[in-house]
Amino acid sequence: MSSIEFFKAFIWDFYRDNRRSFTWRNIDNPYHVLVSEIMLQQTQTYRVIAKYEEFIEAFPTFQKLASASLRDVLDVWQGLGYYRRARYLHQIAQIIIEKYAGLLPNDPVILQTLPGIGAGTAGSIAAFAFNKPTVFIETNIRSVFIHCFFRDKAKISDKELLPLIAATVDYTNPREWYYALMDYGVWCKSQQVNPNRKSAHYTKQSKFKGSDRQLRATILRLIVEKRAVSQEDIIHCKPTESIRIEKIIQQLINENLIKKNKDDVYSIP
Repeated sequence: MSSIEFFKAFIWDFYRDNRRSFTWRNIDNPYHVLVSEIMLQQTQTYRVIAKYEEFIEAFPTFQKLASASLRDVLDVWQGLGYYRRARYLHQIAQIIIEKYAGLLPNDPVILQTLPGIGAGTAGSIAAFAFNKPTVFIETNIRSVFIHCFFRDKAKISDKELLPLIAATVDYTNPREWYYALMDYGVWCKSQQVNPNRKSAHYTKQSKFKGSDRQLRATILRLIVEKRAVSQEDIIHCKPTESIRIEKIIQQLINENLIKKNKDDVYSIP
């Protein structure tokens, strides 16, 4: 048995006994898969579970999401952070309705033309929504291949991993294969120092408390809840952070997450 065959047999054996169960797995609804994949970007799974169900209940279809206001979308999204993802989902839904007759494309190349979707997310959506044997990498998959094939090496680039990922793809059931890889990756990281620290692409996420991310979330939450808020009222929340707040307000405007009305009043577009 070759090392590749041994590796695949090992991963399948692990998965049979340790598979995780999530609402968004093994479903034939591309929209639901899209929502879960966007939510899971840079966010731990346990934080996504409840919010995913709440979001799908509020916006069960592309049509419902596309016709909703951005304010309503951001309101449901609260608690997940990285609010740009909510705006991307909203924009994607509108594009899918207007350009693709309400049907999510299954081609990763086309998926990458949609807002907020890079090569990795496009590959994962195609695999999980359409069971296509794509080749992609994300944090848990990266952990698996570093742990199994590069234990004695550091600064491993994704370019070194991708040929191995391609060589091991299960063409019969790529969807389940990637579930298996991810589940083993999560297990690996729970048993040892995160293998991803040996990746050339590894960066440690900064603390949320006191960060610009926390301040962004505070500002957006205030505007979503109050509908229209003056700059003075925003600064009043954190009077010692007026310079940071002004900078973040401008960033949010540039990202089309908020808009400036007359008299320095801000609202959701």
